[in-house]
Amino acid sequence: MVPEFRLKIKNRFNVQAETARRAGVMALFYADENLRTSLLLILRKTYEGVHSNQIGFPGGKEEEDDADLLETALRETHEEVGVLPKHIEVIKPLSEVYIAPSNFVVSPFIGLYKNKNQFVIQEDEVETIVEVLLTDFMNDANLVFTQISTSYAKKVKVPAFNFDGHIVWGATAMMLSEIKTLLKQVL
Repeated sequence: MVPEFRLKIKNRFNVQAETARRAGVMALFYADENLRTSLLLILRKTYEGVHSNQIGFPGGKEEEDDADLLETALRETHEEVGVLPKHIEVIKPLSEVYIAPSNFVVSPFIGLYKNKNQFVIQEDEVETIVEVLLTDFMNDANLVFTQISTSYAKKVKVPAFNFDGHIVWGATAMMLSEIKTLLKQVL
């Protein structure tokens, strides 16, 4: 799911990643009200910034008090969608992803939310919850190419996921692709 234009400038990103800020995010799976497995994504608020109005995982930047990036992901998931860390069974860390426009190296984790309660969004950061059924996530028909413009590339075609009209591209799509590959090994 890495866009071709990004591969061409990969070496420049690798140098920048050495001094990047750190973040942790949580790919949270849970049983919905119909006992179907779903994956939680969020739509970020519109704001002055490079990730404005984008779909992503709950999570955010590391703070001094965080013991590690897993704690960051758990803390931010609680802040953004109201899930207490003690209700998340962490399954696995995933590969780190460097996000050039915001100069972050993101550490994603897979978690299971058992005994799901209603999500409570952090209204100043999260526009809405995007719930993706596992069957839709695993359906290759939801893999698309879409045209986007970024801070470093204009009108480029990128691989993406289309979940009921929500287009997920970039770092989040890369993380989703790794999760999908892992799930295909066990399903």
